[in-house]
Amino acid sequence: MAYGPDRGLWLLDNLEAQDGSLAGYYLMHAARADLLRRAGRFDEASKSYRRAMELCPNPVEVRYLRRRMREVGES
Repeated sequence: MAYGPDRGLWLLDNLEAQDGSLAGYYLMHAARADLLRRAGRFDEASKSYRRAMELCPNPVEVRYLRRRMREVGES
């Protein structure tokens, strides 16, 4: 966070673009959602939280992601 959420999003985009192998990794989508939330981009954050929940195998983590998604205005 030293350089802000937009820098983090740029780094995630570049990492994901390398070979696309992170597209199915729920923590990548959760990290993107958190950075988008911090940047005030709530609609995009909601979409990333939703994708992270779709991919997440752990019901406890899904509940956490759902709570975070509610913080950006989604239920």
